Amino acid sequence: EITGIAEKIAKIIIRFIGVKRAILSIVLMGAILTYSGVSLFVAVFAIYPFAAQLFREADIPKRLIPATIAFSAFTFSMDSLPGSPQIQNVIPTTFFKTDIYAAPTLGIIGALFIFICGMLYLERCRKKAAAKGEGYFGKGGATSEMAATTSAQLVQNPIASSDVIPISYWIAFLPLVLVGVMNKVFTEFIPVWYTKGFDFASIGLKEYGTIDMGQVVGIWSVEMALLIGILSAILLNFQAVKEHFQSITSIGVSGSILAAMNTAAEYGFGAVIAALPGFVMIQNYLTGTFSNPLISGAVMTNILCGLTGSGSGGMSITLGLMAEKYIEAAANFDIPLDVLHRVIAMAAGGMDTLPHNGAVITLLAVTGLTHREAYKEIFGITIIKTLAVFFVVGVYMMFSIV
Repeated sequence: EITGIAEKIAKIIIRFIGVKRAILSIVLMGAILTYSGVSLFVAVFAIYPFAAQLFREADIPKRLIPATIAFSAFTFSMDSLPGSPQIQNVIPTTFFKTDIYAAPTLGIIGALFIFICGMLYLERCRKKAAAKGEGYFGKGGATSEMAATTSAQLVQNPIASSDVIPISYWIAFLPLVLVGVMNKVFTEFIPVWYTKGFDFASIGLKEYGTIDMGQVVGIWSVEMALLIGILSAILLNFQAVKEHFQSITSIGVSGSILAAMNTAAEYGFGAVIAALPGFVMIQNYLTGTFSNPLISGAVMTNILCGLTGSGSGGMSITLGLMAEKYIEAAANFDIPLDVLHRVIAMAAGGMDTLPHNGAVITLLAVTGLTHREAYKEIFGITIIKTLAVFFVVGVYMMFSIV
């Protein structure tokens, strides 16, 4: 955001799509940012100023902004599209020894299903509001802006449709492209470089022994690719980073601590729930009812993600409890682990966005809205995302697409 990359990407999207299609513009912006590795929490802060400006220009109710941002950042780009570096797509790699490109065709089909259904739903919400005469500030039109003021002024210097887009704007996509390309490169070559695993003794850490690369290649490749993306973003506008280094470091540290503590608290809560005798009964019931690991995994992950309010926390608990059983069942049903990876990753982004979810609370706080005002539309997106994983399971069972 400080380097101006987010603003340039937003302006290019608006240049081609137009202000009138504000919902589509914001959805694409959020998807691009999150798919390139920007944290969901960070994406909310980066997207909102542009969303507020575009929705105001198009006179779309402000209460639809949270659902639009949630759809853009918390759904198909987070865990459905193959290659997404978000944690929900990385965690399964450590359990199944897969990579973040697992089941690419199935993932793309799921992403298209979510995108089409989500856009139809948001457009329906917009049209219903317009039919009632509801504008950006509601029906009265005199409500004051509730969110904190932001420094972004997107439409003051828009790129006119007749203008040639400057090269500097296209270069803004370089860090995003580098993350995707280097992610794939490291995924392919790290196992080749360390065929016998990585020996920590070679860097003076004997106590850690030798690690099997199959368990960490997904995480290591993402982290190294993101590091390269960060360095390239800094180099593109080093002066801006230098001038604001202290402030952005403070914001970055506080933001990361908030996200980490939220996730840790949710994970801890989920772990306590998972240890209760009642949950063991539910676990045994689901395992006995759904012998197919895809259905069992999707249901179990959704339940735990809903209880914890965290996709990563709920999925980690699910796989910690059930990964070995799922692997064994997948072998019995002749289901590739790549498919199991994709289904459970997508399930993690289903019922996690219930009202107590940390990202939802942050999103509403940033936009200055309440659950009463804006959560209804967010829940609509939650339902679509939850149904999508079972749609993907059905597609695989009918056509064996991977």
